[in-house]
Amino acid sequence: MRKFRLSMERRHILEAYVFILPFLVGIIAFFLFPMYISIKLSFGELVRMVGFQIEWSGLDNFKRAFLVDIEFLPKFLKVINQTLLKAPLIIIFSIFLAILVNKSIRFRGFFRTVFFIPFLLGTGGVMQQLLDLGVDKALISIADGGLIPRELLLYLGPTAVSGIDAFFGIIVAVLWSSGVQILLVLSGLQNIPASLYESAKMDGATGWEMFWKITLPMLSPVLVLVIIYTLVDSFTGMVNPILIYIKETAFINLDFEYAAAMGWIYFAFIILLVLLVMAVFSKKIQI
Repeated sequence: MRKFRLSMERRHILEAYVFILPFLVGIIAFFLFPMYISIKLSFGELVRMVGFQIEWSGLDNFKRAFLVDIEFLPKFLKVINQTLLKAPLIIIFSIFLAILVNKSIRFRGFFRTVFFIPFLLGTGGVMQQLLDLGVDKALISIADGGLIPRELLLYLGPTAVSGIDAFFGIIVAVLWSSGVQILLVLSGLQNIPASLYESAKMDGATGWEMFWKITLPMLSPVLVLVIIYTLVDSFTGMVNPILIYIKETAFINLDFEYAAAMGWIYFAFIILLVLLVMAVFSKKIQI
């Protein structure tokens, strides 16, 4: 009897399916039915809570979000503005810090751990409590006269001081949100062959030229992943105003159908944005 043997390629494919099997089982068991109910709610009206009886109402809930609700669009635009402000800063800081900790310096492992600790501690409810306490503005504050002399603060005025404090608060939040991105960029840096840098140095290339001609092009696949992760993370954070509004609409006001409609509008926007980013950067960056 002839033995059945798998080629190396088929073995790798089978191993991949084994690794993603728990994820697929979880999706099928816990997410498909709630997603179906959510879609059904967004296009319907809940007429009876017992048994979750839903009647078709068409696009009424979606029209309400854009034409009736005076809070949805302002919160939605606020989230977009915050993301457009923070996402580029997070990506730039991640690249800079990853290059820094990738160099041969003392206590390199310690610094890598320190940059990742905020991600472990400052997610979800912990991050919400820290922001409520004003930790993001208290870590680097000039209002107490510690960084800038009080005479200069008095000359600048309260408006300028509060603006500078808000800027420092954004910097702290950016650094706090860069842990995963730093690790991703760091893994990409470690996969760049050292021979490329050695050849460039022999040809007289400067560090700046090597960054633009070697580091950035070789990091392009990782940077696409970093950009997408940063956008999704910014749009789905626990302190996101639109997500808080959707949760309050559903579980405080008990308006499940309208909350489902807002959720799907928000989800569709994120998916379209991710697809747009992939389409744009896949043409311009070496993947």
